[in-house]
Amino acid sequence: MDSKFLVRACAGLSLAACTFAPQLVAQTTPRSAAAPGTAAANAPMEAKPYDLLLKGGHLIDPKNKVDAIRDVAIKDGKVAKIAVGIPSSSAIKTVNVAGLYVTPGLIDIHVHVFWGLKKSDYAGGDWAIMPDGFTLRDGVTTVVDAGSSGWRNFPEFKERVIDRSQTRVLALLNIVGAGMGSGPIEQNMKDMDGEKTGETALKYPGVVVGIKSAHFTGPEWFPYDQALKAGTVAHIPVMIDFGSRRAERPLDQLLENKLRPGDIYTHMYSGLRGEQDPETGGPGKGMWEGRKRGIYFDVGHGGASFNFSVAVPLIKAGFIPDSISTDIHEDNVNEGLKDQLTTADKFLAMGLPLQEVIAEMTSHPAIEIQQPQLGNLSVGSIADIAVLNVRHGDFGFEDGSGAMMKGHERLECELTVMSGKFVYDLNGRAALPWDQPPGEAEKEARKWTLLRTPGMQRELTPEQQASMARRPRWPHWDPYEVGPNGKVTLKAAAKLPPAGAKKAKLDVPPPAATWATPPFDSWPAARK
Repeated sequence: MDSKFLVRACAGLSLAACTFAPQLVAQTTPRSAAAPGTAAANAPMEAKPYDLLLKGGHLIDPKNKVDAIRDVAIKDGKVAKIAVGIPSSSAIKTVNVAGLYVTPGLIDIHVHVFWGLKKSDYAGGDWAIMPDGFTLRDGVTTVVDAGSSGWRNFPEFKERVIDRSQTRVLALLNIVGAGMGSGPIEQNMKDMDGEKTGETALKYPGVVVGIKSAHFTGPEWFPYDQALKAGTVAHIPVMIDFGSRRAERPLDQLLENKLRPGDIYTHMYSGLRGEQDPETGGPGKGMWEGRKRGIYFDVGHGGASFNFSVAVPLIKAGFIPDSISTDIHEDNVNEGLKDQLTTADKFLAMGLPLQEVIAEMTSHPAIEIQQPQLGNLSVGSIADIAVLNVRHGDFGFEDGSGAMMKGHERLECELTVMSGKFVYDLNGRAALPWDQPPGEAEKEARKWTLLRTPGMQRELTPEQQASMARRPRWPHWDPYEVGPNGKVTLKAAAKLPPAGAKKAKLDVPPPAATWATPPFDSWPAARK
């Protein structure tokens, strides 16, 4: 929230060498096109070896050190095979992703999504945002709520948000029992209980993945000591937003003496708490020592916690992030931050190679939160996948102060797969053209997509089935006709005129919005 390596000289060459012209064609290979005589080609759709095949993309999987053209096959929500030249006939659905980057699903370890009706609050309030609206369209499949809830209200957060979201939502528990909010809530040391916080974390293993201390303005070390106590009880990391800068508790002591190896310091490029040396512009006192001890450094962009004037000299000195995160919440989503990919774009603009940026959004954050099953595409792993395009042009990116940096690459999410099924499709790459009848792949669509698909029927309860049976069946118009030999013919009314063709003048009434006298002028006068 607000409040190792040196940059490689070949960064530009790395981006240029790995970027391809996008191809906007998605297709399901017809069974007739499969290699004759093969078992896969002749097998019924439901018996195909794979549910989904992403073909021809450039795979970047930092954990497995893969940076090459590879096909990715998926079966039952898991990665089944990574190879070159996997036959399209072996999968129910094949999507051409040539010219695009295929990466593990992105992980954002600093968000605030405990939304609700409370005013000026992160814990069930209007400062948080609903996760699914900003995650899946960015290739983000996993987020970690960074301390919005404490041990008192975590069950509410779990029931309302974690259990209902399509995005995988994990949590850091706030050391404040009431969670994160405005006013005196986060300064209440009487509500900071490391024992109870740790015990609550132990009740939700794999969901509560860390402890958070944030925004404390006092001179005491008490909040951090309690957070470390909770982290020790539950054997999970502690993330620190160091609040207000105080001479009584300097940053170098936190990084050198307090935090354990494996704990996380967020807002690393804010410059507000001693992260930057005021003389050299490079890393401040304790930063290198913390890195040597094994402290993870997280971006946590936020509304005012990321500044180019801090990030550029620190990166030039070799102090790059362990993880790129947003600290997204209601009042920064339309400002300089915007989203995860825009945050990543800023690091491309500052010279980090694409491969490093992807690592900082996949395998690195998975390690930080002790969830190694995420952030990679090993065979057998959860099939969370982001398919990304790199747009080239003249772009501008803002930091938390409103200052702008020019850049020439912008990441764009084309497809997002979660647990082996499509959950976002920017350009309809996996979709069937509107004027074609559903194919055989669509009959098995439940195996490869959660998106609306022609021919795909939702699972209905017996009550819903009975209700559907009672409804009258109204005539339905299809834009095509299917002949006895299976040939599909497009009906005349469905054919679009060729580009540039003159449109016939139709004797039809104009839209009401064009009337000289608005329709509502005919309304009776309002009652007094």
